[in-house]
Amino acid sequence: MKLEGIRVVDLSLFLPGPAVTLMMADHGADILKIENPKGGEPGRYIGYKQAGETVFFRNSQRGKRSLTLNLKEEDGKAILLKLVKTADVFVESFRPGVMKRLGIDYETLRKINPGLIYCSIAAFGQTGPMRDQPAHDTATAALSGVSSITRSHNGGPAIVGIASADMLASHLAFGGIMMALVRKNTTGEGDFIDIGMHDSLMNAQTNLTGPVFAEDRAPVLNEERSLGGNAMLNIYETSDGMHVALGGAEAKFTKNLFDGLGRPEFIEPVCGDPGPGHWPAQEYLREEFKTKTRAEWVDWFSGRDICFAPVLDLKEAWDHPQVWAREMRLKDPDGIDHMGIPIKFQNEPGKVNFKTPGLGEHADEILKEYDYSDADIASFRERGVI
Repeated sequence: MKLEGIRVVDLSLFLPGPAVTLMMADHGADILKIENPKGGEPGRYIGYKQAGETVFFRNSQRGKRSLTLNLKEEDGKAILLKLVKTADVFVESFRPGVMKRLGIDYETLRKINPGLIYCSIAAFGQTGPMRDQPAHDTATAALSGVSSITRSHNGGPAIVGIASADMLASHLAFGGIMMALVRKNTTGEGDFIDIGMHDSLMNAQTNLTGPVFAEDRAPVLNEERSLGGNAMLNIYETSDGMHVALGGAEAKFTKNLFDGLGRPEFIEPVCGDPGPGHWPAQEYLREEFKTKTRAEWVDWFSGRDICFAPVLDLKEAWDHPQVWAREMRLKDPDGIDHMGIPIKFQNEPGKVNFKTPGLGEHADEILKEYDYSDADIASFRERGVI
């Protein structure tokens, strides 16, 4: 697999950091997950359980090896430094300043391993006036403006349906780590990667900044192309209280839809600028879509060249044939569900290791790889170092 031979020391918690190292584990990297002996990874205890563990933990921690270390003990820190000495990548997701107080910040670690790629993921990154502010996904979405363009049933700002800041930050971190690994092959030097969850949401607004940059104003949602102002990029209710989505505004799709519905007079205005010119067509579509059930509309759109999809709930979405065909949902030999691998290589594809680590499960195994004796390990355990 692509990342075989890469060793990662992972101190991250919750979602963005673990999601990065999960992607690396799926492609062959050896992930040493460092956990606090008192409880470990919070994801072990969050949300629904299946087969004795949380689905959250399984979705973010499979294929890793767990070592518990008390980093407030000098021996615990010494063990970590020994791991770092031969590691390729180090990932952490603590607030700025925490790692320096623990004596394991980048400047310290690079002295013992100049080739180390150190990736830090924080809500607001390592600089700026918000750097010390605590925040998770919802707060960063609010500050980024994303919540303001995501509307709830009562018209106010809504919680974004996925952990968008977490997952976008994890993908940027993954790309940054891969670039740093490529560069290391040339220079032999590592690097410090500073990832901000808030930055990741700002970076995701490529198609939204028009009114802000060009006219110094916030968007008016029902006048913007991708925020409700285009009849062909919208969600409509059906007769059974379900919903369907139109998702393509190209002229050919517009023509195919309104010709098919026998309303060609809407083609020209809907091919024009979003906003008021689209409103009569939107009003018509709101009423028209209420004349059939969601299933009937699925049948009606079948075979027509129009960007369309039913709005599925999460169970329907994970049951969909496309998800199974792409192996984004898998079952292990015991029939337990797992998320699949989204990066599909033709050569050396990733491989799911269904095993999740017990808390500190691999302590003896890992420490022996670093020449600690059975007596050393027993002493560490007795003194609460591991």
